Amino acid sequence: MTETKIGVIGGSGLYEMPGLQNAEWITVDSPWGAPSDQLLTGVLDGVPMAFLPRHGRGHVHSPSTVPYRANIDALKRLGVTDVISVSACGSFREEMAPGDFVVVDQFIDRTFAREKSFFGTGCVAHVSVAHPVCSRLAAACAAAADTAGIRVHRGGTYLAMEGPQFSTRAESVMYRDVWRADVIGMTNMPEAKLAREAELCYASVAMITDYDSWHVGHGTVDLAEIIRILTGNARKGQEMVASLATALGSGRAPCPDGCDHALEGAILTAPDKRDPALIARLDAVAGRVL
Repeated sequence: MTETKIGVIGGSGLYEMPGLQNAEWITVDSPWGAPSDQLLTGVLDGVPMAFLPRHGRGHVHSPSTVPYRANIDALKRLGVTDVISVSACGSFREEMAPGDFVVVDQFIDRTFAREKSFFGTGCVAHVSVAHPVCSRLAAACAAAADTAGIRVHRGGTYLAMEGPQFSTRAESVMYRDVWRADVIGMTNMPEAKLAREAELCYASVAMITDYDSWHVGHGTVDLAEIIRILTGNARKGQEMVASLATALGSGRAPCPDGCDHALEGAILTAPDKRDPALIARLDAVAGRVL
């Protein structure tokens, strides 16, 4: 058994946790650049936790400029074992209504302006993301949402768009009716892929704020309405995370899905051909296998 340390990546309200003991904002240096912000560390119900504002306090990063690699690297350096992504999203399903939570289990990645891997020239690696979410952690998130009295949907496909603009109606209809996505957002990719490369268990909780633009009865996305629902969702998110700390507990067995060994056999570059500068940057992410 190892010690559980939960990392939560989310927005305002998701790092202001009632009951967080020994709370302290700390700076974590990363060779991949500066993370989005300092990280709030502390202990909740006996479980060490770290909260990272994805867009930075005051929302300074757009979805395209979030330093995803630095964020995941910083969490890994802190000793985080389990990463919970909490983010706002639009819904393509009538039954997945604003205010509901969806524990995502699949992704369609439509982003194109972001660095998506820690690896590259000088150290090539290929990890599997066929099942990009840790099933153990996803189940714990769903159970924690239930405990907090939140209407939660287990399973769903998250379409990650580049943004920052919302979808056209034609795109929204295609994503819903042709591609069969369930929710849409702008931030879970490449976050989930990078977490897998860093051998971190990752689960995504999508907090629904709107019906995107496919729904004839709801018109276009209304930012003011989104913010109103976000405020309520932030409170629910706090309650879910508080329940999650209790559900996971402080002791942690190896991941049954193998998330914590995702780099086994994944690095293809011969040792004598590896770029020393890149290898040095990979000390936290891939130090176990390098």
